[in-house]
Formats: sequence, C-alpha cells, structure tokens
Amino acid sequence: MQIELTPEILLAAYSQGLFPMAQSKDSPCVDWVCPQIRGQLSIANMHIPGRLAKSVRQMKLKGQPYEIRINTKFSDVIKECAAETKDRSETWINQDIIDAYTVLHDLGYAHSVECWQDNALIGGLYGLAIGGAFFGESMYSKARDASKVTLVHLVARLYHAKYEILDTQFTNDHLQQFGVYEVSHQDYMQHLNAVLCKRCEFSCDGVSEKVLINNYSSFT
Repeated sequence: MQIELTPEILLAAYSQGLFPMAQSKDSPCVDWVCPQIRGQLSIANMHIPGRLAKSVRQMKLKGQPYEIRINTKFSDVIKECAAETKDRSETWINQDIIDAYTVLHDLGYAHSVECWQDNALIGGLYGLAIGGAFFGESMYSKARDASKVTLVHLVARLYHAKYEILDTQFTNDHLQQFGVYEVSHQDYMQHLNAVLCKRCEFSCDGVSEKVLINNYSSFT
C-alpha cells in the first residue's frame, strides 16, 4: 500500500534516517530508503576546488557572472531537478515527491538555493531543514558551475546559522571534489538525534550572500 507523503510522515521519516525515492519520474510509488553508510559534507571545512573558489570570489567582488537567490522559485528548482536531460536519463523524483516537498516548502521546511544570470534561473539545489540538520536532495545546472556555486552558498549559509549536519545521503563522483565522506548509520543517527531540537534559522534574515561568503570558514 502506498503511503501518502504528508508533511508529518516526511518529517518523521527524516528524523529516523529515512527518505523517499521513486523508481522513475513516472512511477506511481516511492520506496523508503535508509542507507547503512551515509554520505556527509563538512559544513565548516568543505573542500572548494580552486577554479570554483575563484568563481565564487569573482561573484563576491564584482557580483558577476551569477546572482544567488533563496526560496524565490522553489517549484521551478525541484521540477528542473526532476527533468530528464542528456546527462541524466532517469530521475527518482516523481510527481508525488514534487507535490510533497512543495508543501514542505510552503511550511518553511524545504528550501531552494538558486543561481540566476540575466534574470534567468540557470541552476539550483533544494533540500530539507530540520533542527540543526540539512538534508540535500538534488541539484541541477544549465551553465558552468551554476549548481556548484549554489552548493558553496548553501554551506556558507549553514555555517552562519550553525547547522551541524549536511546530509548528502549517498556519495558519488561529483561530491568527491567537495570532500564527501561516509559515516555508519549508527553514528549518523546518534549525531542526528543530538541536533533535531536545535533552533537554526535557514533564512539568515538581514544577512547578504556577500556577508555569508565573507564569513565562511573556507574563505577566511
């Protein structure tokens, strides 16, 4: 029997180490996944490759070539992450997941970090924030380094707001360049349980992207 992806069920599932994935974008069902080995990125010390660091510094100093916005087009970001492309022929994001996380966004739990150029959305990522943990879900890019830039800005935001976990769920070749590492399910749950009740403000109201990057440990 398919379980409805209500906000209550999703928040409870993430708090217990589970998350949903569909077999394909057209699948009517989702599977609940609980990796025994969990991918993580360091918030305080994520590795930023040299060329990417140069791009972020250029944005910081000159405001070019990209602009970062937060939570202005969540629906567009998740739909782009679900889209099939020449580099991604399959996706685990079906319509039920899109609808459920859009509701979580409306409730203030799911967030998007967006990369814009000439007032066009060219890349982004989305994820879920609970307590002191951020669960990265997916990202996409239509221009060079667009999704990578959003990841750097995400981590700078999490660092400023004192989040303690950046969960990538799995590891892959793309995340290797950022220093992704693995922890056991037991260690992950111990850390997660310790931060679920922590109060962190993802919005960082009144703090600009430039200030967040200036204060991020990997750039200081």
